[in-house]
Amino acid sequence: MERTTATRAGVAIVLGVLVLLPFGRLAELPVAIGVLVTLVLAVRGRLWAPGDDAQRLVVLLFLAYAVPIALSGFASVAADKTWSTALASLRHLGFALFAVHVLRRPQAQAAVVPAVAAVTLLWILDAWVQYLTGHSIGGAPEAERLSGIFGADNIKLGPVLAALSPFVLLAARARFGRSGLLLAFLLVLVPVLLSGSRAAWLSYALVSVVVAWHETGGSLRRFAPLLVGVGLAFVMAAAGMRFDSSGFQSRIERSLLAVEGTPQALDEAAAGRLSIWRTAIDMIRAHPLTGVGARGFRYDYPEHAAPGDRFVVEGSREGASHAHQIVLEVLSETGIVGLLGWIVGAVAAVRAWRRADRAARARAYAPALALVAMCFPLNTHLAFYSAWWGLFFWWLLALYCAALAAPREPSVRPLPA
Repeated sequence: MERTTATRAGVAIVLGVLVLLPFGRLAELPVAIGVLVTLVLAVRGRLWAPGDDAQRLVVLLFLAYAVPIALSGFASVAADKTWSTALASLRHLGFALFAVHVLRRPQAQAAVVPAVAAVTLLWILDAWVQYLTGHSIGGAPEAERLSGIFGADNIKLGPVLAALSPFVLLAARARFGRSGLLLAFLLVLVPVLLSGSRAAWLSYALVSVVVAWHETGGSLRRFAPLLVGVGLAFVMAAAGMRFDSSGFQSRIERSLLAVEGTPQALDEAAAGRLSIWRTAIDMIRAHPLTGVGARGFRYDYPEHAAPGDRFVVEGSREGASHAHQIVLEVLSETGIVGLLGWIVGAVAAVRAWRRADRAARARAYAPALALVAMCFPLNTHLAFYSAWWGLFFWWLLALYCAALAAPREPSVRPLPA
């Protein structure tokens, strides 16, 4: 009974990060608890297990992420911001080790995907209610898009739902078969489209294609018609939303400006991101080795921006907050060192997947696909070095590492009371 209670408490702490994610800094509370438990376990000599590949993977991924941040502090344009980011990143290591320790128990591993899917489904239903009635837990929607539980001043619904969609799709497939998978696909599709985030559209399309490929067993003959069906569902839903939502229609019209082909039209279609990317490239040229410093992008932006850049306020010393693209963010803020670190981390994560047995891969499939959708380089992104998106990224990494961990036998002592 004591062991079961401790396991449930540990799972609740891990899931607490997701539950509190829409409420900003509150999500740091379960992280702090997890870090504290990790320190207690380490002091008591109950954290490290000899030959534990999952713990080694956590440490390697953390070093690949955090060491470049620390190195970028020595030549940062905003040293205080960079060093505070490096210090704050330590919590990711502590929490990920806690998650591996807790979630490797068989009963905990079995509960993760359904639990994450349940939380995400509540957010999806809330978004549907907001679409149909104009109200949700987060209040009224933002002027041009659904904001759901995150609220009109925190436009993250689309990217988060797209990243978490594998949990919903796979849980529905496991519980209700292919009909459940189809229903879940449509249930997620509309809120993602109405969120107005084109990055979320692409991420969800990627998830849908990968799930479809997996569903057909890698058979091109069976995959092709299913892919056509997925594409038609996106097109038909988008067509319906265009006439039903003025905000969605404005997003489509802005995207279609790219057809004109002029630099100004392309920049407008990309919501000014071409200007940000050009500025980021100039930063990279000026600071190639360790970048301008993690979270220093906005402070160096005016120095490299073109005259009349829309993101530079007259008389301000700040510009756009980040590069809005993962490779450019890493290169501009942590330089070549940072990019090498991310490559090392990606290789380590893929090698861990390839070495894992079939059962471990099945457990890790949902967080792995979520991470692929989140980090897909041919897309735009939120800031991976920021407190909020960085926490969400590391929470998914923790689930991935924990899923690949070998299940621990019941004889292992439980968490301290």
